[in-house]
Amino acid sequence: MVGMMGAGKTAIGTALARRLNVPFLDSDAEIEAAANMTIAEIFSRDGEAFFREKEAQVIARLLEGRPSILSTGGGAFLQPGNREEIGRSGVSLWLRADLDLLWNRVKHKTTRPLLRTENPRATLEKLCEARNPEYAKADLIVDANPAYSIEDMTDQVIDVLLGRADVLELMR
Repeated sequence: MVGMMGAGKTAIGTALARRLNVPFLDSDAEIEAAANMTIAEIFSRDGEAFFREKEAQVIARLLEGRPSILSTGGGAFLQPGNREEIGRSGVSLWLRADLDLLWNRVKHKTTRPLLRTENPRATLEKLCEARNPEYAKADLIVDANPAYSIEDMTDQVIDVLLGRADVLELMR
């Protein structure tokens, strides 16, 4: 699962994994566990370039395992190597959400290092403008609907996945 912070990758990914009876993996959580630090602390101490290098290593490792649902950090899919690795090992699905929905979900969170700016909403908007063309390279796209529950959104994701015969084979 790929997309912006606040799109619902973790919530929908967890529900989807439960429904499909496969593990749910979160690349950011795995990075934090391996480093024994938060993403924000890694960014602050080592910088974004170091973080992206470690993120790529973790994603490659997680994709080697059995079929699962993998939620990637918001910037992971921007890296061509990560897109290639994901494409080799599975199917990428973009949870596309509009700016207002994303802002409503992240505006009170202090765990988003990229939004620690003077005007975080404007920063989020710029991130969306820059990232959305890269996210659009995903194999599948599901639009987040703020009126939907997690279960409703999970249904939407499953409907889209059912259109892919190769995914159906993995789900069996």
